[in-house]
Formats: sequence, structure tokens, C-alpha cells
Amino acid sequence: MNDAPTARQTQDAPASRPTFLAKRLLSLDVYRGLIMVTLAFNGFGLASTAANHLKKEPDSATWQAIRYSFEHVEWEGCAYWDLIQPSFMFMVGAAMAFSYGKRREQGQPYGYMLAHAVWRSIILIFLGIFLISNGQPATNWSLMNVLTQIGLGYTFLFLLWGRRWQTQMLAAAVLLAGTWLAYVLYPSAGIDLSRGAPEVGVSKAWAERYLIDVPPAWHKNANIGHRVALYLLNLLPKRFDYNSGGYQTINFIPSLATMLFGLMCGELLRSSRSQARKLQILFIAGLAGLAAGQVLGVTGVCPLVKRIWTPSWALFSTGWCCLILAGLYSVCDVLQQRWWTFPLVVVGVNSIAIYCMGQLLVPWTIRTYKTHLGQDFFLGWGTLNQPAMQSIFAGLFFWLVCLWMYRNKVFIRI
Repeated sequence: MNDAPTARQTQDAPASRPTFLAKRLLSLDVYRGLIMVTLAFNGFGLASTAANHLKKEPDSATWQAIRYSFEHVEWEGCAYWDLIQPSFMFMVGAAMAFSYGKRREQGQPYGYMLAHAVWRSIILIFLGIFLISNGQPATNWSLMNVLTQIGLGYTFLFLLWGRRWQTQMLAAAVLLAGTWLAYVLYPSAGIDLSRGAPEVGVSKAWAERYLIDVPPAWHKNANIGHRVALYLLNLLPKRFDYNSGGYQTINFIPSLATMLFGLMCGELLRSSRSQARKLQILFIAGLAGLAAGQVLGVTGVCPLVKRIWTPSWALFSTGWCCLILAGLYSVCDVLQQRWWTFPLVVVGVNSIAIYCMGQLLVPWTIRTYKTHLGQDFFLGWGTLNQPAMQSIFAGLFFWLVCLWMYRNKVFIRI
């Protein structure tokens, strides 16, 4: 996931950087760093901090906006926090274009690269299971988190690597159309809004608030995704009844389209086209994705739901990913304005390391701060802001570890 992508169109990095970094596409590392910093710092604790302030100022538009931005929306819609996973998956596709392109240039045979992709898929699946099982009494065999979802789709993504863009676009269309058909053709009456469905984690109050305008085929835990998860996950040791967030295992099918769009963008940036043409295509693709997703959602054809990765969500979130990448590419690689990128690059080149630290070490890190700096250390900015202070200082510790790894040329790759 962190193979060094060759950036043919960028200038060499300063000599003070590790040698391999001079060969990477800086904008991709910065994008990855932005996402991983947001995750490792737990959104800087802003959601919980906003919730604290809203108890005192319930009508504060500022704190309401902050809380909305740094939490997942309950069902339909999109907030900044909802774009974290699509960005992660989009960048996996973009990085594949560079990493396997480099391997091909080095003369590695296709069979060897395919075996590597399969091995990477297996590692990602089991690493995801290991991380979500942290602190649990038994192994959590759920397949809904970001690493397992990437692992489930990664080998299929590789099989589409190196194909013509028309083939890749057709494959993405088939994945999204097939997902849409699977949901709309599944015989389900959805959730009864008058009583909810407590047996699958949907209360009456929640259903009346969030499902009122959602077609039954897309209701939480009353859809084809839930039915497949019931069958598949109950083949594993731990009993599965429902996912409380409504996430489904088959999300990896439409999210494979997200990775495929990322692969196409990576191959675009790796191509011999002019920088101006690359930016033009990225911006047009981004705007087209936003428009297509919104139209499908507004017309009721397919609601915009990240938790089940509806086809409209795949298009809409990819639109944002293309625009973000285009903006970073224009600043970092075209205009060469790199002076501000170092804090993000340090994380971007070791994304797996900081992701694992963020998943495993937050409680230990906070306890350690309190041990050495005092039990009231995180109250320095006031009780209401304690979540922000905890998240920022925990994230800073993880960043310093990544800085040490960067300086010592230690890079964790899968």
C-alpha cells in the first residue's frame, strides 16, 4: 500500500529527504498524510468537544457545523468525516498504478505480481480483523472495516490494472449497476417506521428521523447487504446478528469501483499527458462525479448512503477525491509549492504505521501522558475542550514516532 510511486513529471526532492522519496508523487503522499493525520488525531477530538459545548450552547451554529463535519452522518448525506474511507480506498487505487508500473519496469513477471497482490489482500484482511478485535473478548470476524474492505477487493483491482481505461470504466459501471440491481430487486418491505426494528438495531425514533424519505430497498439492516452478512458471517465462529452502524460486507463490491476510479486517476497522472491536461481531466471527472451522485440521490433513484456504499455514494465521494487530488497535484507537483507539506509527508509515507498506532495505542498514550504530566494535564484548555486536547496530544505522539521512522528511513509496507 506504500510502494513508492514514480512521479515522472515532478522535480527531484531536496537531498535532505530519503532517496526513495524523490521518486514519489508528492501530492499523493500529502493526500494520504492529510487523511491519516485526521484519523490518527481522531478528528482532533472536535466531534466530542463540539458535543460538550452544545450542552451549554445548543443553538450555536458553529459548534453544530463542527460536530456534523467530524461525525459520520446517520444515513443519507455526506460530512467531511464520511470522506475519510473513500479517500483511503481511492488512494489505494492511485498508488497501485505507480507501484505495479514500477515493478513492471523492473522486469517482474505478471504471475509474481499477481501473487504479491493476493498476499497483500490476505494481509490486509487479517490485519483489519486483528485491529478491530483489539480489546474484545474474542476475535471479531467482521469484514466491514476499511482494511478488510480493501483486502477483499485488492486482488480484483489488480486484475484490472494495466487494462485500457475503457475496460476499467466498463468494469466500474458493471460493479455499480450490479450493486444497484441487487438492492432494488431484493424482496424486502424495509423497516416499518411506525415501530422500528429493534431486533436489528433500528429504533422507532431513529427510523422516523432518518428513513422517512428513503426507499425500503436501502433501509438500514433490512437490505440485501444485511441478508448476505447474516449468511456469510454466521459461517464464522462468532455469532452475527447485525452491524449497529448498518455497514455491510458486500460494500467491498461498489467500493472496488472507488478503488478502480483511483487506479484510473493514478494511471492518468503517470501518463505522458501534459500537466494541464491531467488537471483538466481530474477536475472534469470530479465535477461529473459530484453531479451524478447528487442527481441519483435527489431523484430517488439511489440515495446517497456511505454506510452501505450505494452507487450514488461511490460516484459522489469519488468526485470529491478527484477534486482534492487535483488541488494537491496543482499546488505540490505543478506549482512546486512544497514548503508546507513536510508534516503530512512524514505520515503519508508511513500510513500503515500511524493507522495501527491510532487503532491500538490511544488509551495507553493518554494514560502515559497522565502518569508523567499529571492526571489533570488534559484539563489545561478547560473541561469542555478536554477531548480535543487528548486527541491532539495522542496524535502528536504518533506523529513524532513517524518522524523518527522517517529520519531513520524506516518505512512499513505491505
